[in-house]
Amino acid sequence: MSAGLRTFRGGALAVAALALLAACSKEKDVEPPAELVDLKASLKVDRVWSAKVAGDDPVLRLGLGLGVDGDQVYAAGAGGEVAAFELSNGRNLWRTKTNAAISGGTGVGSGLVVVGSADGEVIALEQADGRERWRVKVGGEVLSAPAVAETAVVVRTVDGRLLGLDPATGTERWREEQQIPRLTLRGSGNPVVAGNVALCGFDNGRVLAVNSGDGEVIWEAAVTPPRGRTELERLVDIDSTLKISGADVFVVGYQGRAAMLAIDSGQLWWSRDLSSYRGLDIDDDSVYVSTSDGEVVSLRRRTGVEVWRQDAFMRRGLSAPAALGGFVAVADFEGYVHWLDKASGALVARSKAGGRVSNPPLVAGGLLLTIDDDGRITAFRPQESAVNAPAPAQPEAAGPTPAASPPGT
Repeated sequence: MSAGLRTFRGGALAVAALALLAACSKEKDVEPPAELVDLKASLKVDRVWSAKVAGDDPVLRLGLGLGVDGDQVYAAGAGGEVAAFELSNGRNLWRTKTNAAISGGTGVGSGLVVVGSADGEVIALEQADGRERWRVKVGGEVLSAPAVAETAVVVRTVDGRLLGLDPATGTERWREEQQIPRLTLRGSGNPVVAGNVALCGFDNGRVLAVNSGDGEVIWEAAVTPPRGRTELERLVDIDSTLKISGADVFVVGYQGRAAMLAIDSGQLWWSRDLSSYRGLDIDDDSVYVSTSDGEVVSLRRRTGVEVWRQDAFMRRGLSAPAALGGFVAVADFEGYVHWLDKASGALVARSKAGGRVSNPPLVAGGLLLTIDDDGRITAFRPQESAVNAPAPAQPEAAGPTPAASPPGT
């Protein structure tokens, strides 16, 4: 298992789980990550700029993703530094040292840049210049980026609480809680806000939707009920960020399902058995998922029917996918960014972003933005002609496994 484990009721269960994994590895050799094959690229990708935020942690899995608002990019490092950059060229606009062990970020919006710490602090900075506006204790480690809206700063803690803080002062306005299983993966998905609805997935396989102004529960849905006899078999964490498009919510969980829900009611429109702790992305036609095993899967957005499956990156610890133009990009544990053709799933280019990339790449301003676990930020741009041109029918790279579609799909 490539994701870490945590337990909330003593360490015995986690120790036992790790011992079980070790015992299994003795009986059967663990397969190594798939080796990358030589590639004759059919897409040219330019490295536009790179930058860095101070502080790294090679051991812990931290939720230190990038935030984008307008023409600026925001990033936070585990050493406590928060910084802003110009989206187009990477020019540094400001840097602030928070003196906190930042573990969740970077939330941005409504004039604020907000991060969370391993010590349970939430820190809000002025978006314009990085000056600290407020700092509050929330009583639980924050491993995801807060969602910043006009009505509230929505924070998810690892112990199952969803909090709404006053954007002006940080004062707690509301809270909701979900029961967390004794054993979970390390990590938590970012809360998201759409209109007046705040949504988040939890380690019990459920999605919660609340009113962002007062915290009133609108609905909650069980996407993946726990199955199996052991604590390991019953892991169903939703550790990745939900994707919202109009009236639709898309979610995927570990040892669970990818699913499409209605944002107003939580009604399940479709679901497919898939396991992921890194997440998914969407476009007008498709849903793209990075699975726990290292496959990239394309599903039809309206039905969930599988279109293709690329298995060239097995056990390479893929990031969530990011859709840009006619391509889908995923990064891996060695810092390689793999570019796939949207229509076929074939590999068309490979770039280098630095070290391990575990947080989701972002797409903004025609750029793909990555941040590796050492805090190195890289902006890539596929050649404009390649993005606008039709995708090649049969690129020379190794292709994926096509999926059979039922008649009529």
